[in-house]
Amino acid sequence: MQDFRYLEDVLTLEYDPGLCMGCGTCVQVCPHRVFDVGEQKAVLLDPGGCMECGACALNCPAGAIKVRPGVGCSQAILNGWLSRVLFVKRFFRQDVCCS
Repeated sequence: MQDFRYLEDVLTLEYDPGLCMGCGTCVQVCPHRVFDVGEQKAVLLDPGGCMECGACALNCPAGAIKVRPGVGCSQAILNGWLSRVLFVKRFFRQDVCCS
């Protein structure tokens, strides 16, 4: 996903091809097509497209992928969304008297 970028060259994604079994799970769960499978191993296609959601690391049966979820783009998106939801809930609370 070449158009998507959060912060270039600061991601926490680590991939050890020596541990990779080539199962392709990372390809299936990554929302930004950071991985592909070639030569019976996963290949990092676009590390800069990683949003550090952690789906690849959580689903890798071989433990070949590590990432610190909650520090990248996905966390920023969730925090932004949650802050708006919490603000709206605070602003429109049913138990607050309006008179």
